[in-house]
Amino acid sequence: MRALITGITGQDGSYLAELLLEKGYEVFGMVRRASTESFERINHIKDKITLVQADLLDQLSIINIISEHHPDEVYNLAAQSFVPTSWVQPVLTAEFDALGVTKMLEAIRLVDKNIKFYQASSSEMFGKVHTVPQDEDTPFYPRSPYGVAKVYGHWITVNYKESYGIHANSGILFNHESPRRGLEFVTRKITDGAVRIKLGLADKLALGNLDAKRDWGYAGDYVKAMWLMLQQEEPGNFVIATGKTHSVEDFVRLSFERVNLDYKDYVVIDPRFVRPAEVDLLLGNPTRAREKLGWEPAVTFEELVNMMVDSDMKILSGK
Repeated sequence: MRALITGITGQDGSYLAELLLEKGYEVFGMVRRASTESFERINHIKDKITLVQADLLDQLSIINIISEHHPDEVYNLAAQSFVPTSWVQPVLTAEFDALGVTKMLEAIRLVDKNIKFYQASSSEMFGKVHTVPQDEDTPFYPRSPYGVAKVYGHWITVNYKESYGIHANSGILFNHESPRRGLEFVTRKITDGAVRIKLGLADKLALGNLDAKRDWGYAGDYVKAMWLMLQQEEPGNFVIATGKTHSVEDFVRLSFERVNLDYKDYVVIDPRFVRPAEVDLLLGNPTRAREKLGWEPAVTFEELVNMMVDSDMKILSGK
């Protein structure tokens, strides 16, 4: 089996590449020629994968790599994935997260409609939620340019499945983290900040809304669901979540407890980090994934936080 992963240098891409290699796949990773992204997350497997140059903004480059490498499966994980940036660069976010999906699907339609396709949808599409918990039938009400673009990407995937018979799937993934999460994301900012304070490298941690609640899981678990979707006879949309919600404050408290500190002594609220339109509560219902895919998350919320804090301690202490 041959798989093409866009966004292979990201958190999810690196875990997915590892999983597919374990299953005996030949793995191709799409990277941009002018990319400033680090290959740090895939350095340990770089000699086992093939990196190919293309860009989600360049239709012809996508058609060329699919024509040349003939993947059986395409996992579209590339995106402008940082929600705050989507307010600063809303048009670029739409180019990557909405039109980029269309270009991938168009390439598959033109070259080989038998290719199985996975689209990385997001719980941010639910935004101002209509029901709790959220499942595959919950209406979308995105609250950021990122969420809006992801809704487009989600529905264009459904449209190509229904219009052209492509095995096109959307994984509506709720928040998933790991030690490979970028430092700009709040979870990694928290674990890195707690460790820095513990080591005397910082004295405060500035955060935004501590009351926001999310359904957090481990990225290594969630990429297994991506693969499982493409092994099904019929394509579909699946909510991938733990079914449990925790506040940002819970994440902060556990992170500081891991290094034997009381977060109340160090955390300050900075209005700069509060979103223009907040998503207050996200809680997924993964029943369909459990029943149809046989997927279950293995890592608990507490284990995830501890894993991330321990990793940052190792990085920052050099031990």
